[in-house]
Parts: sequence; structure tokens; C-alpha cells
Amino acid sequence: MTTAATTSDSELPVVIIGAGMAGLTCACYLHRAGRPVLVLEAADAVGGRVRTDVTPEGFRLDRGFQVLQTKYPEVQHLIDYGALQLQAFRSGAVIRLPNGQQTTLQNPLQQPTAAFSALTSRVGTLPDKLRIASLVQHVRGYTSGQLISRNSTNQLDTLTFLRQYGWSEQIINNFFRPFFGGVYLDRSLSTAANFFEFVFKQFVEGEAAIPALGMQQIPEQLAARLPAGSIRLNTAVTALEGTLVRLSTTETVAAAAVVVATDGAAAAQLLPPAPEANPVQWRQTTCTYFAAPATPQRPDKLLRLNASPTGLAHNVSFSSDVAPAYAPAGQRLVSVSTHGEHGLPEADLTRQLQTELTAWFGPEAAQWRHLRTYFIPHALPVYAAGQPARQPLKLHSTLYRCGDHTAYPSLNAAMASGREVAEALLSSS
Repeated sequence: MTTAATTSDSELPVVIIGAGMAGLTCACYLHRAGRPVLVLEAADAVGGRVRTDVTPEGFRLDRGFQVLQTKYPEVQHLIDYGALQLQAFRSGAVIRLPNGQQTTLQNPLQQPTAAFSALTSRVGTLPDKLRIASLVQHVRGYTSGQLISRNSTNQLDTLTFLRQYGWSEQIINNFFRPFFGGVYLDRSLSTAANFFEFVFKQFVEGEAAIPALGMQQIPEQLAARLPAGSIRLNTAVTALEGTLVRLSTTETVAAAAVVVATDGAAAAQLLPPAPEANPVQWRQTTCTYFAAPATPQRPDKLLRLNASPTGLAHNVSFSSDVAPAYAPAGQRLVSVSTHGEHGLPEADLTRQLQTELTAWFGPEAAQWRHLRTYFIPHALPVYAAGQPARQPLKLHSTLYRCGDHTAYPSLNAAMASGREVAEALLSSS
């Protein structure tokens, strides 16, 4: 009989540290191929940065405003959209201009000429709308993988790319900064331009959606495909000693190989110095939730964007207008995002946001009830111009890493890196 002392490496599991989207993706592909896996997660649930809290009243609060891009290639390969009961935002946005006026853009990327036809003087110029139509045709000529790998645009930041393309400062400030600044959590638009092209294509060809019961349904769907007992929650890893994984309980776990699928900050504590010279840097965001009374009006399901450079409320989503189960009956869930550092304690931030929201949405916003605030210092890894779209995933023969910090900031990158690590492990066995 084979005992624990004589178990062969082929019978040992691949130990994956971290049950976020990268780690769960890696585990699913390995399990599908018949390899035993053990996922160790320090938190009390799977998901990593993709988590949803449910309040006693029944509000579903994603930890940070997040959406699923339905045309992400990796997501399409692995996720069952029907089971998630995806609820889509309408393509477009309501933009609050710096002068306080509002304008609605319907399908500004999918139908650029129609969307901007009546709005030229307020959002951009006639040449601006023609350039958007031109870029739509351009990105449709490439696959998503080809766009993210384009070295020519990787060397430019997004702002430089937009200016070189010929767009006016008017449309850059009134559309690109609030819209893509919200995607990047970076209104300076210093993110590499190849990622801009990649994201632009997702909005052109797909939808932005949320699962009916919250974003955490996505990682939970992957976790449900793994064998019982293959995920251990509340299990922190303190050190790696070759293929021996040391836990905070002083227990050790033997592995055939180890995959570090934590975020970049936690990975740096476990891994030897990475091949790249610089440590991972992060974009931060703050998500503040309010409860509002339900309104009888039919919801437009559009995201609200603030083009003012001095506002704290950068974008606003009425999440329960899109997915009704995000709020209990008779209530409406309001998500307000503030990107970057603001230095305000929660009470001061809430008060200032409510003042801005009242000026934006009217006196009823002064009565919105604060539910919860999430300060998220490690929301997205920085992806600067010139930064490789792929970092090495294999560190040596039995040690790998994955996560969007090894590539570019998105759910797609996290899942792609997990899949690529699984493929590397399978090809070496």
C-alpha cells in the first residue's frame, strides 16, 4: 500500500495558493485534465478581489464596482453565462460635464456616428466622432490577443495615443478621462495604450454585465467544479520550502508543484525576487454604497460618469436598476466610485460625496442612506507604457505564479495566466 511517506510526486496535488480568479482557473483546467489539486485560501471565501457581501437587509455589495466584459476571451471559454443570469448595462453613459450640465451618450463605441450626431459641441468635435468610428473599424481587424500584444502601442500611454490619434482635448476630458479612467482607475490615462485598444474592443463587441446575485457568483461557479475538499479556506501560507508548503498552523503540505496565485503584494512575501526589476504597483479605489427609495420610473441602466476634474464621485451606478436582486424590495442600491488617493476618513468622504450627489441628482440624494464604504488599496495593478504584457509565469521546475499582476489589469488576464500555468504544468508531466 502506498503511504504518505512513499507517495510519488505524480500522486501529490498541485498546491495552488490563492482562490481568486487566477488560482481557480488554474485549478479547473488541471482538474479537467485529471491532475489532483489543492487550493489554499487565507480568506473565508473564494474570489480574491471578486467578492460580494450581503447585508442583513438583503443588499448585495460587490467589494468595489466591477463588471464582467462578456467578450473577454478567457471568460467565454470557461464561464457559464446562463448560470450566472447575467444582467447587462445599456451601452452608453450619462456624463455630467464640468459646467454641471448632463448629456447622454447612447452606444458611443458601438454606434459612434449616431451617438455623437447631436452632441458634437458638448462632448467632442465632428472629427472626433469620425475618429471613434475609425478606431472601431481598426480594433475589429484584430483579435483581443493581437491588440494586447501590439508592441507599437505598448510603448505609448493612453493619453499620448489619444492625442497622436488626433482627438481634441474636449473629448479627451469629457469622455475618455471619465470613461476609461474608470476602467483603469487612472484618470491621468497613463496606462499603456495597447490595453486601451484591448478594452475598447471589449466595449465595441460585447456588453458590460453583472451576475444576478453579485460578482462573487463568478468565482463560486469555478469553485463548484472542483472536487469536495480540494479548497481549504481560512488557510494562510507562511513560507515555501521547495515543494513543501508551510501553513500558519505549523502544518506542512507536500506538493508535486506549487502555484502562487495571490495578488502581487502577497506573492512577493512568498516568492524569491521576481525576474522583473520593479515591484508591483497598484491603483486604488474607494467604493461607497448608499440605499435609496425605489422610484417608479423605468430604469435606463446607464452608468453615470463625472467629467469634472475636481469631483470625488467619479462614477455612479444604480446597480439594482440593472440587477434587481442587488437590493431588497422597495429599495435601490447606489454605488459611488472614487479613484486614487483622497486622504479622507470614511465619515468625511461620505459627507462630501453626499453634497456632490445632491448637486448632481437633486435634493432626494441628500436623504440617501450610507450603507458601507470599501477602501481598496490594491484594486488593479499598474500597467504602464513599456511594461511587458506577459511576465514569466514559471519561476523554476516546480514553482509557478499567476494573476493579473503578471500581465495587465483585468479579469481576462488573471484567467489567462491561470490557464497558461495549468498548460505548462500539464505539458511538463
